Amino acid sequence: MRKRLAIPLSLATLFAVLVAGCTQLQDWIFPTPSVPGEWNALLSEVRAFERRIGFRETVNFKEVFEEKGEYSICGYAPRFHLPYSYEDPGIRWGNALNEKDCRDGANGDDAYFTKVEAVGEIGTAVTSTMLEGKLDRFLYLVIHEDCHDQFDLPYGVEEALCNLIGYKGMAVFADEKYGAKAREDRAIRRYADAQSKLTRVTVSYYQQVEQLYARHARNEMPMAALLRERARLFSGAERALTWQRGAMSNVGLASDMTYSRHYPLLEKVYEALGRDLTRTVAFFKQVDKVKPTRAAVMKQHRISHEKSAQFVRAYEAAVVETIESVLRDHSGGSVSGRIK
Repeated sequence: MRKRLAIPLSLATLFAVLVAGCTQLQDWIFPTPSVPGEWNALLSEVRAFERRIGFRETVNFKEVFEEKGEYSICGYAPRFHLPYSYEDPGIRWGNALNEKDCRDGANGDDAYFTKVEAVGEIGTAVTSTMLEGKLDRFLYLVIHEDCHDQFDLPYGVEEALCNLIGYKGMAVFADEKYGAKAREDRAIRRYADAQSKLTRVTVSYYQQVEQLYARHARNEMPMAALLRERARLFSGAERALTWQRGAMSNVGLASDMTYSRHYPLLEKVYEALGRDLTRTVAFFKQVDKVKPTRAAVMKQHRISHEKSAQFVRAYEAAVVETIESVLRDHSGGSVSGRIK
């Protein structure tokens, strides 16, 4: 009889609770500043910083916020199917504008509903939600969404990369603008550090849910036990990732995994490049230039449709191989072992 997953889960939960608890305590003692009234001037400074690290100019945030102030996302997946990422065709995306309508359209599937302040690669506007929020989140959103316009990588790599550049970039920007002892700098670094650490927590919970469903598929676990374990895992993930109670779902976890799966690898590349953002941006532009084409990946793996989970996985794997190859070329092979 196989051992249950209680020990790995408790360790992941303990780590996540410590991260979340420390962050919440520091937020209470040292509250994060809000977005300043002169946000346009701040945006210009961020854009100047982006140019210095190698970003091209984008059309994002050229328009003043839309009336609705945020974007609604609604998705569905079968109850015991964990999608690979938000690109997985196993997810049925809906167009509900509120949580009730989203859940009403589930038809027995897992439902996921959230609202976000900005959406990349559409010339996204500065929304009212961004301006009414905190300084750290504002900086993250600007750098992350502008990052998307710099690359044409598979989303499972690009989301993680733009999180990496966002977290590392906002910390460097804060040091330069506010100084290491300023409360703005402390808050921004606290956010970047906490979010970076939580990517590992997402990976841990995703893997545990994946293993749980695999055990059920092999008839190693009856339905009642599956439901109990799933509820326990989802509850732990909600606490760890500071989601609302009852919000966790297969779609939500897969969406978060899109940003998290390759993050540890990309962070190791950043470290191997001397924690230099300019070198990092240039490195991934080189990866973008020499990566295999979609058509080549499809031909190699005999895949007939781009809109398939098989292609999403194969394309990401091919780009990961390219990252490793380019890093070996940059380092003469001396750091290749660091990214395994």
